[in-house]
Amino acid sequence: MIRLYDTGVYLVNGTDLVTDPAEVAAKTGKKVNKAEAQQGTMAYGILKSHNQSADMDNLRLKFDSMTSHDITYVGIIQTARASGMTEFPLPYVLTNCHNSLCAVGGTINEDDHKFALSAAHRYGGIYVPTNLANIHSYNREMMAGCGRMILGSDSHTRYGALGTMAIGEGGGELAKQLVGRTYDFARPGVIAIYLTGTPKPGVGPQDVALSIIGAVYKNGYVKNKAMEFVGPGIANLPMEYRNAIDVMTTETTCWSSIWVTDEKTKGYFTIHGRPEAYKELKPAEVAYYDGCVYVDLSTVECTIAMPMHPSNTYTIHELQENAADILHLVQDAANKQIKGAQMDIVSKFHDGAVWVEQGEIAGCSGGTFDNICAAADILRGRSCGNGAFTLSVYPGSMPALAELMKNGRAHDLIAAGAILRECFCGPCFGAGDTPANGEFSIRHTTRNFPNREGSKPGDGQLSGVILMDARSIAATARNHGVLTSAADVDYDEPASAKRRFDASVYDKRVYRGFGHPRPDAPLQYGPNIAEWPAIPALSDDLLLQVASVLRDEVTTTDELIPSGETSSYRSNPMKLAQFTLSRRDPDYVPRAKATAALEALRAAGHAGEDDTLSAALKALGLTAEDAQRLHIGSVLFANKPGDGSAREQAASCQRVLGGSANICYEFATKRYRSNCVNWGILPFTLAAGDSFDGAPGDFIYVPHVREKLAAGDEVFPAVLLRGGETRDMTLYLKNTDAQERELLLRGCLINYYAAKNEERHG
Repeated sequence: MIRLYDTGVYLVNGTDLVTDPAEVAAKTGKKVNKAEAQQGTMAYGILKSHNQSADMDNLRLKFDSMTSHDITYVGIIQTARASGMTEFPLPYVLTNCHNSLCAVGGTINEDDHKFALSAAHRYGGIYVPTNLANIHSYNREMMAGCGRMILGSDSHTRYGALGTMAIGEGGGELAKQLVGRTYDFARPGVIAIYLTGTPKPGVGPQDVALSIIGAVYKNGYVKNKAMEFVGPGIANLPMEYRNAIDVMTTETTCWSSIWVTDEKTKGYFTIHGRPEAYKELKPAEVAYYDGCVYVDLSTVECTIAMPMHPSNTYTIHELQENAADILHLVQDAANKQIKGAQMDIVSKFHDGAVWVEQGEIAGCSGGTFDNICAAADILRGRSCGNGAFTLSVYPGSMPALAELMKNGRAHDLIAAGAILRECFCGPCFGAGDTPANGEFSIRHTTRNFPNREGSKPGDGQLSGVILMDARSIAATARNHGVLTSAADVDYDEPASAKRRFDASVYDKRVYRGFGHPRPDAPLQYGPNIAEWPAIPALSDDLLLQVASVLRDEVTTTDELIPSGETSSYRSNPMKLAQFTLSRRDPDYVPRAKATAALEALRAAGHAGEDDTLSAALKALGLTAEDAQRLHIGSVLFANKPGDGSAREQAASCQRVLGGSANICYEFATKRYRSNCVNWGILPFTLAAGDSFDGAPGDFIYVPHVREKLAAGDEVFPAVLLRGGETRDMTLYLKNTDAQERELLLRGCLINYYAAKNEERHG
């Protein structure tokens, strides 16, 4: 059972949920003050210890460490260098688990890795070589600690089960930390995730996580809030089980997470040679939460998420009992969303069962030591068969793989027909084990967004992904591809496999240079590594041309900039930008380039030479003199953009193509809005009742935009020009603080810090 409270709740003595303040007073003998009780959460205490200002309502945070993988770190370091960074002021872990040069070829993938190693030498960083560990496994094992905060450029930066508040953000926020600035955010609400009971045999952490996601995602119950895991059920969960639940909290759209710590937490740190990283964390005697998700673990069933989102949840038994209807429903919904090839999953139901062709246990969620041990226990002495079904297993780290080899689980998997892979995040972002066209893949990974597995509907390629737990994936493999719940197979399930940890695996390969920068060490550039192009400051007036209109309920960052082999160009802003919206709206890039060409004409004083532009200026009543105060930029409209990955390229690619603004009803995540702001893209919103009537090619004129932004105005009157006719519209810039406004005025984060450095030294 999962139940959402429709009011705030008090947690008394860490066990009792109470909604009536009078009952709290009766239990404790103390008067209850809501404001004081809000300070009783673990989240409040950690935020207070990291806040650089006296104002706890408006946080100015500095972190204990940071982490990035190879999709993001080059751009972050280049941004920070351009902003005045001379050394890494905090431990910065650079991992290489997203090496993605699967289809492109050449040297550019490893060139990025060598750039990162040289940056670690020069600025004093921590470098984790390729295939040694995925980003979150390394940070759990070596960097997390109770009461700490970690900032990562991957959206699944979550170490709450280890007492660490971790946040996944776009690279701009990491660059700010590297130049000594703070992470600025209004203090979030805190939602209690109250766990009770014990999971049934066969039920794994993905089942619990998907059940919670299914309950809270669509209603936004925890959006941009901190999830605080409490309750007696925590004691019944092994640490790796907790870690695997925790990492999936990103898919709820929460801001961060934190868990009660206990002797099991202490044991985890002791095993990993860091006993000093442990301290007890628990709420105060009375703690107030803005809401509560009550989870009875004993009632959770083996659960799946059907394409195209982790919140599209069903129990496996529910699917088995209603396969034809559910598959039809999911297929129809997917085909309305996908542009290009059409999905056929109805045909996967035959001979009385749902059949799949591929299983993947991988990454920060699936590739944990306990998950792999459980899968091995289910498959021991069995066979995956020699038919269409294949199973691949990606351990999260080499120390984990070493222990799997010692305890025999690696052999059990291989003997059953599974393939053991390197420590690589590929199946999570479309750069490894892409299924064949028309296939159905079951995965213990983090996401099943459209094309996240690597297919290209625009080229006639399409496969589908079900998210499910490693235990049920192993049960399905045992039945040669017949979708099977782990609750329906017999196997010996130990409470938790004994974990040992050999730190020497890291000691021999990881470069640890924090605190020892070498300023004279040269940076090693490859031919694909490019600097950021010059980005203009905000003009007096703005003329926007619509480049794309997306009417989907939610637009993910994977749609804004696809993952997979496109990430090979991650270190070259202009090359990567050619893939912007390529799988969602292939005409976006040529439209954005056409708008940029208009701006080039205008800037050169030749606006009248283009018939489209001159007609637009005339229809808007603008003179040649008015045109000199303009900047012409492209604009993207989407109902609710930004769900998914933290990758800033979703915004930066729009910007380097000449994008000046986004228009939406709301942003799906804080991190995507922050990415837009950091790259100088105006994050306009519409009122809930207003319609957006624009279409690609239309113009939107926003007069006095610079003046109004500088004054802190939130309402921006604008004019939509369509088919030679104009109509008034109203855009909004709400909840934009002084620093964000200055950043937008400067045009981007790099310009902002360059100006600050010039003021400081000039």
